[in-house]
Amino acid sequence: MARRPNAATGRTSKALPLPPVKGAAGPGLLFWLALALLILVADQLSKWLILASYVQHESTVVTSFFNLVRVHNPGAAFSFLADAGGWQRWFFTALGLCAAGFIVWLLRAHAGQRLFSFALSCVLGGALGNVIDRMLHGYVVDMLDFHWRWLEPVFPAGHFPAFNLADVAISVGAAGLILDELLRVRRSRQG
Repeated sequence: MARRPNAATGRTSKALPLPPVKGAAGPGLLFWLALALLILVADQLSKWLILASYVQHESTVVTSFFNLVRVHNPGAAFSFLADAGGWQRWFFTALGLCAAGFIVWLLRAHAGQRLFSFALSCVLGGALGNVIDRMLHGYVVDMLDFHWRWLEPVFPAGHFPAFNLADVAISVGAAGLILDELLRVRRSRQG
């Protein structure tokens, strides 16, 4: 048992553990799976709208730095392995399904950790959204095209590679996981 000083006397006494408060752990597994499902549905709906409204490489200028576009990506992020000959479709599908299984296992074990579970739910919804694309089409449908002149030295005409809502969710989830770890390390150093 931990010892803590008594504020009135300055003496240390044994701290009795508090009983768990029912419901204080936060949302459970079903909540986090529902969040992942919501992300998945939003991603697939946006892709369906793009597929129904645009032909490949067609775009609409929305702002001076953002276009809606229909692009097919048979590879991974930044078109990694896009020209690999077709095997990458099944490799990334299997990888996404394995990651989804591992994430569900982690969510089940850590559903009470809000930031960690939120981040995992984002990654899960996004990963499954891209897996569905690969299984249905053989490629991932991307539609968000951001471009700025200051990106010209790195990307052609300053256009960041097009991406989709699943990619946004995965990125938010990855940032959440990093933040969760930084906060965990900070707490362990303080106490």
